[in-house]
Amino acid sequence: MYTFDSRVRYSEIGEDKKLTLNSLLNYFQDCTTFHSEAVGRGMETLEQMRKVWVLAGWQICVDRYPVLGEKITVCTWPYEFKGFYGGRNFLMKTEQGEVLAYANSVWSFLDLEKGIPCRVPAEETEAYPVEEKLDMNYAPRKIAIPVQGEEREEFVVKHHHLDTNHHVNNGQYVSMAREYIPEEFTVHQLRVEYKKQAVLGDTIVPWVSQETGKWIVVLGDENKIPYAVVEVE
Repeated sequence: MYTFDSRVRYSEIGEDKKLTLNSLLNYFQDCTTFHSEAVGRGMETLEQMRKVWVLAGWQICVDRYPVLGEKITVCTWPYEFKGFYGGRNFLMKTEQGEVLAYANSVWSFLDLEKGIPCRVPAEETEAYPVEEKLDMNYAPRKIAIPVQGEEREEFVVKHHHLDTNHHVNNGQYVSMAREYIPEEFTVHQLRVEYKKQAVLGDTIVPWVSQETGKWIVVLGDENKIPYAVVEVE
């Protein structure tokens, strides 16, 4: 298990003085990046191999959003490697051990030369000893797209949406989707299914659906083929 301690910063909170959903997601994303760097399997190593881990899906459950100045510990560990997939859990807790949020994530190992997933090599699996899978209610990775919904105004991918892989960062899709969900709606569970990569200049067409206690935002291309599907409850 890899852990790091932090404190909720002003730049990470919303109008309610609590950590935002996107900031929470970023903590988890940073934690796995720190883990990779710590075990010698970071960005530069994978770039030399022309390989990359690509996120296929999130399930983040939130019991409580920490407030400004609150000290937190963020944890992550892999629990499974199978073929070209990897499974990884996350945990955010207080100094006293109160669980604030926890998550499951599914990743695929991609060959950048061929543009297709490839089997996770031994040097990767050996660097990340698997640990026990977190005891939580695991949702399916795939999210059903409702028939009913409303199309919203399209927009274009800008530079600030991109990460070091030169495509839209996984957290940016959540930030995009959050714009179509009422501000007063408190998210207790976030699920995201990533389907294809959007890059600079791509057009994104949002499609929004509301059900009882749930919102689904499909972020698709001009032909309505999804880049990502975001579900919040």
